[in-house]
Amino acid sequence: MTSVTVIEASGTEHVIDVPVGETVMRAALNAGIDGIVGECGGGLACATCHCYVDEDWADRLEEAEPAEREMLECTASELRPTSRLSCQIIVDDGLDGLIVHLPETQY
Repeated sequence: MTSVTVIEASGTEHVIDVPVGETVMRAALNAGIDGIVGECGGGLACATCHCYVDEDWADRLEEAEPAEREMLECTASELRPTSRLSCQIIVDDGLDGLIVHLPETQY
């Protein structure tokens, strides 16, 4: 298991254990965390799992694929340099301690 901290826009922090190979989106949904909708189920078709990767972690993730970058243009909240779709962040052992922040809204 890998530990991921999800911080809601309100500041509420959730530390969740995520199985290697699982996405941050699916783990957050399974944990019942408010602020991630995942309307398309992780199909890279809705941008309702938008998150901001903590600055200290941004360079540790693989670069977003072109399809993800295109979908990020559809986010309801401010697009930032560390914006990612949590359905595209697949957890591995190297991401133990990852921190992501959720935007104020997904719609």
